[in-house]
Amino acid sequence: MNFKTPLLQLGDVLITSIQTDLSDAQVSEFQQDLVRAIGLKNANAVVIDISALDVVDSFMARVINDTARAARLVGAEVAVCGIQPYVAMTLVEMGRQLFDVQTTFNLEQALAAVKAAVDVRL
Repeated sequence: MNFKTPLLQLGDVLITSIQTDLSDAQVSEFQQDLVRAIGLKNANAVVIDISALDVVDSFMARVINDTARAARLVGAEVAVCGIQPYVAMTLVEMGRQLFDVQTTFNLEQALAAVKAAVDVRL
């Protein structure tokens, strides 16, 4: 697997951080690589940290939603953390939302959220 975005495993949780703006092709590759990694690493949960992003366009928002759906289909809960206030405002102004994604302020809250969701599911 050629995962270009950092991927850490903490027990059954995968943690990834998008640290730079990605092209549409890179975002699609990120999605495929992450969903593949869930299966390969038997992960029950995924946290995606986007705190370093200054911009989340409508394509990126859609891919995050789709990634969360795909992750759930293979058995993993998902949380996105670190959405900057101006990114949130931009998403609202564009009429975009992260519908199927648990969002949290920081990594600690995201880890707690996905662990709680996994515990409820079990």
